[in-house]
Amino acid sequence: MKAKLILENGMVFEGKAFGYIEEAVGELVFNTSMTGYQEVLTDPSYYGQIVVMTYPMIGNYGLNLDDLESNGAKVRGFVIKEPAKLPNNFRCEMTLDGYLKQHKIMGFKGIDTRHLTKIIRDNGSMKAIITVDELTQKEIKNTMNDFSNIDAVSIVSTKEIYEAPCGAEKVNKKIGMIDFGIKQNIIRSFHKRNCDLTIFPWNTTAEEILSYDLDGVFLSNGPGDPADLTGVIDEIKKMIGKTPIIGICLGHQLLAWALGGSTNKLKFGHRGANHPVKDLEKNKIFITSQNHGYVVDKMPEGVEITQINLNDNSVEGMKDYKNKIASVQYHPEAAPGPEDSQYVFDDFIKMLG
Repeated sequence: MKAKLILENGMVFEGKAFGYIEEAVGELVFNTSMTGYQEVLTDPSYYGQIVVMTYPMIGNYGLNLDDLESNGAKVRGFVIKEPAKLPNNFRCEMTLDGYLKQHKIMGFKGIDTRHLTKIIRDNGSMKAIITVDELTQKEIKNTMNDFSNIDAVSIVSTKEIYEAPCGAEKVNKKIGMIDFGIKQNIIRSFHKRNCDLTIFPWNTTAEEILSYDLDGVFLSNGPGDPADLTGVIDEIKKMIGKTPIIGICLGHQLLAWALGGSTNKLKFGHRGANHPVKDLEKNKIFITSQNHGYVVDKMPEGVEITQINLNDNSVEGMKDYKNKIASVQYHPEAAPGPEDSQYVFDDFIKMLG
């Protein structure tokens, strides 16, 4: 079925629709990973976004029920050049087209996604619409104006507190996790290190979290602008100095705000599995998987930068030794993706004492 991808800057791409056929609107971003489309589709950090995959063929190994990062697809739309018609992998349980239909996600194919990526790089991330209808300029403007992602975290977060024990005979640490849209592989990564987890909704108060018998608190990844979560930042402030705190991605950004720093929006974000990061403490360079549109632009006083992005020198890690706080901007748990940075989880657990 013929379809159009309409960009906020007025550009229009003609291609074909696949998956679930229903108009989609969201923030248009790109991901440079060669694999991992299943993890991208189900990563809650992509909530509200239309994701463009730069790799030309997507779906060649299908999808399965074991590698999901959440309970379903979270993207608003999915843009690819060409779908694999016959996925071939012993773990394949469904096709890309079938999965998108099941989870009501609009797909768009048949365009040069690398050309589109260059446009996003030049113009920055922008709103976009995927549609099979002929829309007037007024309809396009109204649809884009009505789109907002401000409530993304509240939508993707768990609605109630639950326990996630590791099942080990000897538990290493008990960690409280605040779920802003947590990826399942972060939970798996702590379970591999024999940590029992208590997972809290995004708006749980500091008082309630601190009432649990925990060795530390973890702030998860998630979608949206950290500056919108003023209530969350206030609750994090109340926990500083009372318990060790660790964070990844959005959790890292929220810690920066809570400690007195700030964040700003990148032109087109960092999304892919090939970003070089230098660990200043170890004096080593690691290849990392990333998915964020915001970065720390003002460092809090008394907090050290521990890692930097070698592409643009942005802050990728920080520590407050006095208050036992540590965080990274990238995703050390990424799967599939580079495994270089999984040591971060071991460092986190050591810091808990």
